[in-house]
Amino acid sequence: MDILQSLEWRYAAKRMNGQPVPQQKIQTILEAIRLAPSSMGLQPYSVLVIEDEALKKQIRPLAYNQPQIEESSHLLVFAAWSSISPEQIQEYISHTARVRNMPETALDDFKNTLLQMASSRTDEENFNWAARQAYIAFGTAVLAAAAQQVDATPMEGFNNAALDELLQLEQRGLKSVTLLPLGYRDAERDWLASLPKVRREADKFFIELTAADTALQNA
Repeated sequence: MDILQSLEWRYAAKRMNGQPVPQQKIQTILEAIRLAPSSMGLQPYSVLVIEDEALKKQIRPLAYNQPQIEESSHLLVFAAWSSISPEQIQEYISHTARVRNMPETALDDFKNTLLQMASSRTDEENFNWAARQAYIAFGTAVLAAAAQQVDATPMEGFNNAALDELLQLEQRGLKSVTLLPLGYRDAERDWLASLPKVRREADKFFIELTAADTALQNA
């Protein structure tokens, strides 16, 4: 399928059948997430990959008892950095220098920009920024799953604080942002499976602007 066919095929499955997703497909989705863009390339988030049935069972009540948590093959938890430290920035700079085979000193200006950016904001502001970066990877995961014909159900409906405590995310310097169960739809039990996709009409969704339009509004 091409990209539009994949997006037309996908929907937020309300029930899954518990069938395991082949590891090769999971690895493709995870690699797509890893390759997703982020501001300045910092990738200030991590993705927890949960396959353990006992742990998924503990998570389900924290996600308002949504059955896809347990019925999924794998559950992805997107978690953003709770703060941005000089040590994290240094690790990124060192890694960049190694990958690109260049001296770290060549990245001093870039490093100082990152340090200034992080230090000029509160931890909460840095977390909110990091969470927005995680959402870019989250969207990439949804598309990658669709391309693999793997169902993915985007979820914001869960108790973040309780999940963070269960998964001990604070000790990792993380806070949960979104959940993404991966699996296969159970069309017989999912009332949404046979319904057509509903999206806003293109002529109402897209707004074309020219310089003349903005000049008129600012006159």
